[in-house]
Amino acid sequence: MTVKEAIKHRRSIRRYKDTPLPDDIRVKLAALAVECSCENVSIKPVFDDKDCFDTFLAHYGKFRNAFNYFVLTGRKDTDSDETAGYMGQKLVLAVEEMGLGTCWVGGTFSKGKCKAELGADEKIICIIAVGYPDEEGSKHRCKPMDKICSVKEEDMPAWFRNGVVAALYAPTAMNQQKFMISLDEDKVKITCGKGPFVKVDLGIVKYNFEAASGHEVIK
Repeated sequence: MTVKEAIKHRRSIRRYKDTPLPDDIRVKLAALAVECSCENVSIKPVFDDKDCFDTFLAHYGKFRNAFNYFVLTGRKDTDSDETAGYMGQKLVLAVEEMGLGTCWVGGTFSKGKCKAELGADEKIICIIAVGYPDEEGSKHRCKPMDKICSVKEEDMPAWFRNGVVAALYAPTAMNQQKFMISLDEDKVKITCGKGPFVKVDLGIVKYNFEAASGHEVIK
C-alpha cells in the first residue's frame, strides 16, 4: 500500500477486536513512535490499558476494546498542536500500511487514567487509538472542494489537486474541516479557522497534502 492509498483507505476505527497485539507488532509500533517523535512532540505507545477509555464519553462515542494507543505530548511552554498533528498523521498512515486501525482522540478518554509516563514539563495533546479493527469504520464525509480551496478545480496543476484531494481525506475533529488551501504561483499555504483541535487538524491536513503532492506547504 502506498501512502496515497493509505490516505484514501483509512477510516476512523472505534471498535477493536479483543486480541492482544503480538510482540513483533508492538516492537514495530514502538519504533514508529520514536521515528515520528521530534524536538517538541513525543509519541509514547501504551499497550493493554483497559482504563484510559473507561469513561462515559468513550462509551457514548462507541469505543470498544481500545486498549492500545499512542499518547502525543508536547512541552507545557510551547504550542505543539500543529506539530503533533503532522507527526501523528505520519505515524497513522504508517500504521495503516501495517494493516491496523487507528482513531484520533481528543477528549473522549481519561487523562488521569492514561498510563503514559510524563515529564514534569510535558502535557498531553491528544491520543491515537490503535488495534485490529472490528468494524469497517464510517465513510469519510468531505466538503465540496471549493469550500476548502481558493483555487478553481479547472485551474489546479495535477500535483496541487492531488494534495487537495488528500487534504479532504484528512480526519478532523468532529469532521469540521475548518481549513483553507491557497496557491500563489507554486507556493502552497494552508490556514485554519477557529474551533476545538483546529491546530492539530491543520498539522494532519498539511501532512496529507505534502505526502500526496510531493510539495511542501509554506510555514
